[in-house]
Amino acid sequence: MTVEALNSEFTRILTHVLHRPAFLAVPAPLVRALFGQMGEEVLLSGARVEPRKLLDSGFAFCFPDLVPMLRDELGLDE
Repeated sequence: MTVEALNSEFTRILTHVLHRPAFLAVPAPLVRALFGQMGEEVLLSGARVEPRKLLDSGFAFCFPDLVPMLRDELGLDE
């Protein structure tokens, strides 16, 4: 999955949890024009990170799924 696809999926889930629409997407050229290299590195790039060592050691996450985690972190009732 690309960074854009992952960001799009996260945004879709977050807007669903918040019951709010996502109106605008900020175009990458605008981010580059406003923030330059910092915008490229911080806002437009991404990393596919997997907690392999934690999982291999038997660690169990309290919230293995994004929706329950967001609801808990945002203080929303189930």
